[in-house]
Amino acid sequence: MDKYLVSPNPHVHAAVSSDSLMRDVIIALLPAIVVSVVFYGWSELLVLAVGALSCVLLEYVIARWLMKDIRLFSGSSALVTGLLLSMNLPSTTPWWVVFIGAIVAIGVAKMSFGGLGQNVFNPAITGRVFLLVSFPTYMTHWEIPGGLWGADAVTGATPLGAIKEGLMQGGTVQDIMAANGYSYGQMLFANLGGSAGEISAIALLLGFVYLLVRRVIKPHITLSIWATVIVFAGIMWLINPARFTDPVFNLLTGGMILGSCFMATDYVTSPMSNKGGIIFGIGIGLIAMLIRYFGSYPEGVSFAILIMNAAVPLINRFCHQKKFGRE
Repeated sequence: MDKYLVSPNPHVHAAVSSDSLMRDVIIALLPAIVVSVVFYGWSELLVLAVGALSCVLLEYVIARWLMKDIRLFSGSSALVTGLLLSMNLPSTTPWWVVFIGAIVAIGVAKMSFGGLGQNVFNPAITGRVFLLVSFPTYMTHWEIPGGLWGADAVTGATPLGAIKEGLMQGGTVQDIMAANGYSYGQMLFANLGGSAGEISAIALLLGFVYLLVRRVIKPHITLSIWATVIVFAGIMWLINPARFTDPVFNLLTGGMILGSCFMATDYVTSPMSNKGGIIFGIGIGLIAMLIRYFGSYPEGVSFAILIMNAAVPLINRFCHQKKFGRE
């Protein structure tokens, strides 16, 4: 007798599927991917290729030969994980470090929990944080973009890193910004050091708008993160503008846009209700800003998302989604 796996009710038929949703996410990431390759060159293309192929192949191998259930393989989901992982890495990351990140993202954070829909923590962020802790030299080696056609890249700090280091040396935010020539125009469509996910806020925002139009995600989580960052950073900036960066700087730099638009909104690791999503987003924004302002790391978005991923079961328990068929 054949065995059928039946999930709990209610069962609602819809025209969308996991694969179609993942395809939309890939399309939304394309503007940022194209811009990152144009700015960082072939090294970035190699990081993206290794990350994407490694995640897809690893998930297939684990599902096919270790878990012995090919139904657990989701190529489109694994591809999204690989792209997001790669976009959180410097373009100079060695291929074998990218591969280790893929092992952690797919093998540890995703498949060890049972595959797509079962994982507690965002796989791409888990892989990125593991690499940051295990290989800090590779993960903090940034280069100013040199271009696709062979221009030499120059080593430099990210805006967040430059601000953090300058403040430790007794400088002010204004002096550090002026000395490095930072401007909000650069941060929108940038030529600054960082990962692929930091190269252009506009490219990422275009992808975010696409996901909203396609109704792949809802805006509650993202907007609550941004609102929290604006309020918290605004208060601290008004108290001491020489010590704390302003809200616009914090929105446009680091992994804030990538994390809030593409990773915090992950279906599996975010709350099910709109109210829960708002609480989730507020937590991410607050933790990220506390780490940026007072922590030893210049960036805190990845850590904030992972911490709030762990709180999702508790949020879901107290913020129930309206039951199907109930008013």
